[in-house]
Amino acid sequence: MQTLCVRAFRSSLFGTLMMAALLLLPAGTLNYWQAWAFMSVFVGASGAVTVYLAIHDPRLLERRMRAGPAAEQERSQKIIISSAMIGFIGLLVVPAFDHRLSWSRVPAYVCLIGDALIAIGFLLVFFVIKVNTYAASTIQIAEDQKVISTGPYAFVRHPMYAGSFPILIGTPLALGSWWGLSALIVLAPALIWRLVDEERFLRKNLPGYTDYTDKVRYRLVPYVW
Repeated sequence: MQTLCVRAFRSSLFGTLMMAALLLLPAGTLNYWQAWAFMSVFVGASGAVTVYLAIHDPRLLERRMRAGPAAEQERSQKIIISSAMIGFIGLLVVPAFDHRLSWSRVPAYVCLIGDALIAIGFLLVFFVIKVNTYAASTIQIAEDQKVISTGPYAFVRHPMYAGSFPILIGTPLALGSWWGLSALIVLAPALIWRLVDEERFLRKNLPGYTDYTDKVRYRLVPYVW
């Protein structure tokens, strides 16, 4: 347990430093209040989720720490995760250059709305991990895994992905950039591809999942898709 907490702390610290570098170096200044506000919300919310898992579900925390292209088993998922990582870097770097070069002007209230979307997204993620201890970062089937159909899973089949979209949309807005939304051109298709590929994997390997898809018809947004 202690080792897991140390690993989680190191991973969170490394992620925070990388995020700061991707924002502040391209921006060329520390005078970027939108970046500091964004990091406060993002790091604070993700840190709170990590602490909750460390206390209440360390097995899930360990599953979620095994992430990235190298952790995926299927070639298609390695490509998808690599594309998603490039897209997320773009969500940070493009707004940073936007701030430096003044490509677009975003009102302060829109930046705050972006921060609120990020907080809402992490809240949705929290509801997911509370009911699904199998919500790993990679596509896999645990030895004792079963279909989860309660909580947010009663409304959409992929609530974790649904929670990620407010975070992704809110990020460039929080950072004060309209141009940053262009990174979603890479990110959104990658996540949808991952979602569809994950459903194919679960239908094939998780008993009862096909019956679940018959009961819960919508993947991301109720009554839409």
